[in-house]
Amino acid sequence: MGKQMTEMLKGTLEGIVLALLAEQPAYGYDITARLRERGFADIAEGTIYALLVRIEQKKLVDVEKVPSEKGPPRKVYTLNAQGAQELEEFWKTWSFLSQHIEQLNKTENKEN
Repeated sequence: MGKQMTEMLKGTLEGIVLALLAEQPAYGYDITARLRERGFADIAEGTIYALLVRIEQKKLVDVEKVPSEKGPPRKVYTLNAQGAQELEEFWKTWSFLSQHIEQLNKTENKEN
């Protein structure tokens, strides 16, 4: 993954993870696997765990410890009402940015 992609993902990864949790509750490794299935193959597991700590501290998710067949209990993250509100704001912002960036791109392509 290029540096530009990495920098852009830093600003959007929280929203992406909240969107995944809106689909269904998940634990850290499951979130990483689902991201990889959707083409985000280069995101390190550690990045996801750090992000999960942040969204938990921001109270955007509810956390339940669920027994695991192997090892310690897993933390399962569920999007709560505050997280859903944050996700809604993310999509509004994303829509605004993508629309305006696409307009810039069309203008640039016409000039070339």
